[in-house]
Amino acid sequence: MGAAESVPETSVHEFTVKDCNGKEVCLDTYKGKVLLIVNVASKCGFTETNYTQLTELYQKYREKDFEILAFPCNQFLRQEPGSDQQIQDFACTRFKAEYPVFQKVRVNGPDAAPLYKFLKASKPGLFGSRIKWNFTKFLVDKNGKVINRYATATTPFSFEKDIQKALEEEPADSQK
Repeated sequence: MGAAESVPETSVHEFTVKDCNGKEVCLDTYKGKVLLIVNVASKCGFTETNYTQLTELYQKYREKDFEILAFPCNQFLRQEPGSDQQIQDFACTRFKAEYPVFQKVRVNGPDAAPLYKFLKASKPGLFGSRIKWNFTKFLVDKNGKVINRYATATTPFSFEKDIQKALEEEPADSQK
């Protein structure tokens, strides 16, 4: 069991990540939105269910300040072998994903993306801070704080009520 790593950041909004074209994206652009951050893979037994349900949830809630941020990861039996562009094409063509699919990242180990170090430190899983498999999902509130972590086998539809609840809450700086 890996111990949760200590990180200085207090919000996902403090991170910069790269989109599938290598362009830097500051996550502070998502302030005031509820986020579902997912490590995705195209050749996993959980791909069909997760991508299908993620797309449906996005269609249902995107007009209500909900975003899905997909981070491809090839650390689990090399189930995401494609290039960033191939992964983007797969998600958008096969599953009609309209949410952002970012550059491939590592979610475990010393080279894990800083965002994933933060997510894991915020909500360690059943087996410590490591991500166990593809399609681990983190629900993040409008202030960039991690609300919950969902395991691979937990389908997106099964925690839709958590998303609805998070969408109803006002962000801390809503007066600005």
